[in-house]
Amino acid sequence: MPLLTTVVGLAAMVAASPARADFRVCNATQNLVGVGIGYRAKAGWITEGWWHIEGSSCKTLIEGPLSSRFYYLYAEDAERGGRWDGPINMCVAEKEFKIAGVADCVARGFQRAGFQEYDTGEQASWMVQLTDDPATGGAPAAPGTNSQ
Repeated sequence: MPLLTTVVGLAAMVAASPARADFRVCNATQNLVGVGIGYRAKAGWITEGWWHIEGSSCKTLIEGPLSSRFYYLYAEDAERGGRWDGPINMCVAEKEFKIAGVADCVARGFQRAGFQEYDTGEQASWMVQLTDDPATGGAPAAPGTNSQ
C-alpha cells in the first residue's frame, strides 16, 4: 500500500477560487477520507471531527480568519485504512466529536491519535492537501500553505 502523505497544492487552489480566509483540507486521493482538527482556543485545547471529504474534493474545517498560529490535523482513509498522522497526541472519538482537552483521552472514554502540527505563521488562511505518495521510503509530511 502506498504511503499517505500531505503536500502543498497552492497554485491549483489559487487559480480555481478567489482568496478567502479559512482552514481548508483537500483530498487529492480517490478515496473517502475522515479528518479531525485540533487547535488552542481561549478555553484550552479543542479537537473536532469528523469531516468526511470525498476523493478529489475540498472542505473548509474552520471558516473565517484563523485565530491560532498552530493547527493540528489527523486523517484516515475510510476505504483503505491508511492515515495521515503525526507525533502530537490528541483525543478523537468514533463518531462526530468536539472534545475539550487533550489529556487522559482513554480514561475519559475517547481514543488517542497522533496529529501533525501545521505552523500557519499567523496567516489568515491555510490549506492542506492529502495525497497518495508512491512508496519512496517515507518522505515526511510537507507543510500546508497560505492559500491567499
